[in-house]
Amino acid sequence: MAVSVLIVEDDRNIAELLQMYLEKEGYAVTTANDGGQGLSKFRAIKPDLVLLDVMMPVMDGWSVCKAIRAESTTPVIMLTAKGETDDKVAGLKSGADDYITKPFEMKEVLARIEAVLRRSSGVTTEKKSRRLVFDKLVIDMDAFELTVDGKKIDTPPKEMELLFYLASSPNRVYTRNQLLDEVWGFDYFGDSRTVDVHVKRLREKLEDVSESWCLKTVWGVGYKFEVTEK
Repeated sequence: MAVSVLIVEDDRNIAELLQMYLEKEGYAVTTANDGGQGLSKFRAIKPDLVLLDVMMPVMDGWSVCKAIRAESTTPVIMLTAKGETDDKVAGLKSGADDYITKPFEMKEVLARIEAVLRRSSGVTTEKKSRRLVFDKLVIDMDAFELTVDGKKIDTPPKEMELLFYLASSPNRVYTRNQLLDEVWGFDYFGDSRTVDVHVKRLREKLEDVSESWCLKTVWGVGYKFEVTEK
């Protein structure tokens, strides 16, 4: 059963972005647009974790967190634009389990959710495999190791992440912009040629290793990790 997350955030753009990324990771997500609605939905659905903004109409995040703590030990992560130490202390004193300051990267949010859930009462996330195995190729993201034809190859983190992302969905074509969004992050403003450079470097490591897979350019579209059925 999917882990349920309640997002209480009055900025609809942020709420939608969080929902999109969390659902992609397999979480069941419910959203609320103000503190009062958030508390009502919390009581109705009893989520496994709450992402809670501080500055909201009806009830602020601190008040919502205190109300949740009065009746539940459900993990709460505060989301706020305020970064001062006093605000963090206030959030933690109200019963929050963690505190993330905006603007944030989604990778940080996901990592903190997993960490908080691990610390809580036995709730665990259903994580996708972080180790992919193909003919003469092992992509191990837990150990951050790339093994090619039995040999470990020194590979920079972004190359590893790009290869893992492509190989996680064999034969699916991704545009450069999609890869920039997913591997470099939604707030990355670099040139799309960055993807080309990383693919070129990966090909230098993987060239002629196996006939059953390859990094293929789909002209006019992007790239895919092509696997040949045998």
